[in-house]
Amino acid sequence: MSVFRSRPALRWLVPAAAAVVVIGGGAAAGTIVASADPSLPERSAAQLLVDVQNAKVDGFSGTVVQTADLGLPSLPGVTSGAGSSEIMNLVAGSNTARVWYAGEDKARLALMGTLGETDVIRNGSDVWMWRSADSSATHFKLPADKAGKPAKPQALPSGVPSTPQEAADAALAAIDPTTAVTTTGAAKVAGRDAYELVLSPRDTASLVGQVRLAIDAEKHIPLGVDVYAKGANNPAVRVAFQQVSFEVPDAEQFTFNPPPGTKVTEPSEADIAEERAKATTPEAEKAQKEAAEGTKVVGKGWTSVLVAKMPKGDDAKADNGAAGAAGQLDAIVGTLPKTSGTWGSGRLLTSALFSALITDDGRILVGAVAPEKLYEAAGK
Repeated sequence: MSVFRSRPALRWLVPAAAAVVVIGGGAAAGTIVASADPSLPERSAAQLLVDVQNAKVDGFSGTVVQTADLGLPSLPGVTSGAGSSEIMNLVAGSNTARVWYAGEDKARLALMGTLGETDVIRNGSDVWMWRSADSSATHFKLPADKAGKPAKPQALPSGVPSTPQEAADAALAAIDPTTAVTTTGAAKVAGRDAYELVLSPRDTASLVGQVRLAIDAEKHIPLGVDVYAKGANNPAVRVAFQQVSFEVPDAEQFTFNPPPGTKVTEPSEADIAEERAKATTPEAEKAQKEAAEGTKVVGKGWTSVLVAKMPKGDDAKADNGAAGAAGQLDAIVGTLPKTSGTWGSGRLLTSALFSALITDDGRILVGAVAPEKLYEAAGK
């Protein structure tokens, strides 16, 4: 596992399996406010990019809110049940998290919702994952490196909500001849002065209109990211600090004592070795190879399309959780309109910001493009 992605001052610990639940729509409304005030010295887009890359803070804490309104059609397959609400909330709702950071080996992320709280805490070599919903906790020790220090974890799949920095990293990685970069002046985020950097696709085939990054005027880290669909006045996706402090959090924030009644699991080295062995069996390696061979990217930049194989039903049977997810996915796909062409036939999902095509031959194609681009990619 990995605690952070890029520069130490800008990284957050994100749990791989945390459940994100509803906190109520519109919680971050008005978080990013463009304004003539504050009056900040002028900085070019290039200067702001350098500021972000060189930013460094010793610690911070705050509350991050992610909201989404992708203009998706009604999906009857996911309109009931707690888990269904969580899935829909990622694309048409709001999520919140609290974060504390005091150096690369001291970090805590708490995902909060009406059904409970999920925390991931790293304190040196100790890592805890705690879920209040079922009163369970997992504790393990990070292995030491050759110097005797806790080894740096490997990368974790991103959870939701993502941090403003993660969203900014993805946007900044897209800056090349396909992107126009401008500034719009000053903004206010979580009560702090910020500059606003705007990234706009040059390719008109992209459904993305622009990405706006609010960059702290003093600390130079992204405080918020807004993603707008083409022609839209309101963001389709927003990730922003609602409150932030750059004081180093107290050490007690990283000390976790399981509440009474918590079921604690502590995987042994033998348990970890067994899981690793399962991942390297001929069957597992074959599945990984087949998945890799079935995944490709068609096109470049903002109009690229990801093509991958859909998970097979047999793959999900071995795991109840995977089987449940596969069943819910089947229910969603069954509600989508049918489509066909020289590439074959399948089902189509469209939104303001992206399109997805699930073909009858077992492929899924996704991109921030109109359906015609997906059909084109499906025929290659």
